[in-house]
Amino acid sequence: MYINPRRGRKCQLGQIFATCFILSLMIFWAPLDDSNIVSHVKSYSYRYLINSYTFVNESLSINRDRTTSYQYLINHPEKCQRQDVLLLLFVKSSPENRYRRDAIRQTWGNEKYVSSHLNANIKTLFALGQMKDSEHREQMQKRLQMEDKKYGDLIQQDFLDSFYNLTIKLLLQFSWVNKYCPHAKFIMSADDDIFIHMPNLVAYLGNLAQIGVQDLWIGRVHRGSPPVRYKGSKYYVPYEMYPWPAYPDYTAGAAYVISSDVAAKVYMASQTLNTSLYIDDVFMGLCANKMGVVPQYHQFFSGEGKAPYHPCIYNKMMTSHGHVEDLHYLWKQATDPKVKNVSSGFFGRMYCKIVNIMLLCRIYYQDTYPCTAALF
Repeated sequence: MYINPRRGRKCQLGQIFATCFILSLMIFWAPLDDSNIVSHVKSYSYRYLINSYTFVNESLSINRDRTTSYQYLINHPEKCQRQDVLLLLFVKSSPENRYRRDAIRQTWGNEKYVSSHLNANIKTLFALGQMKDSEHREQMQKRLQMEDKKYGDLIQQDFLDSFYNLTIKLLLQFSWVNKYCPHAKFIMSADDDIFIHMPNLVAYLGNLAQIGVQDLWIGRVHRGSPPVRYKGSKYYVPYEMYPWPAYPDYTAGAAYVISSDVAAKVYMASQTLNTSLYIDDVFMGLCANKMGVVPQYHQFFSGEGKAPYHPCIYNKMMTSHGHVEDLHYLWKQATDPKVKNVSSGFFGRMYCKIVNIMLLCRIYYQDTYPCTAALF
């Protein structure tokens, strides 16, 4: 195919001009207050024009001997030794959330159910820090010791359990995996207000394990996201902590799955990066980016909103966010054998496509599954 050299030079000049124009805007925008629109334009300009975070990683690098280690208050190093583990499931919980942990143990985190009904071996652990309230900390610690004596599934270190220590909790998970369970085929990190459709997830991961998949990191991917500069937000990140206009791609911390090789790579990177950035899912993105791991978007890992309650949704669901009181109801519905019958056969599949389009493709935006998920 013939290309006119003069036209080619014009295209190159146009690209150079556009790049210089947007970069100049980024420079002049710096002193301005970051509105939502400005922040996103800056972040996308940064992502697609520069598209390299090497210098970010270099700026955040630290010496290994400067990393802080925390002591285990509760630990179970024997949890998955000498076992063929398909999925090691780490649930991020707070000391006071006993009700949520119990609900998870009885539903999607139930190891015995997965073994007997799904023929798979999973291990469920809850990652905790210490209670923030020093006045009641000792009493709470006794309760946690009793809880762990009954269930044997708490992993706790002696940092304060708070939003601003979520990165430390992330490091707890990856250091534990690296030391005590590096042979698990997949590792999942999830919040304790998430619902996980374990039958769907186990079937999906079982197929991936058979083909020996590597470099897997799936979840709800955020691409080219800008740091929040509004001081009233709990996600506020000052320029001093992260001066660049965009984060590397990352998955929402509410729920994501990685393969064992990715867990090892992220752990290695985490030992060399500054952990002062308290947005844990962003820190995960920085670690993965440093090791060349790219997140993959999965249609049925939900955003902040709850997935609609319908059998046609359950048939494809992986995760849904914001479930506490309704966890038992959702588990009962999702594991009902009749659910699969709804979408079986030609007419069942057509019925579910129509229903899913009606539920997911609405005029107003719901942060659950994208409209395109209705077509799968």
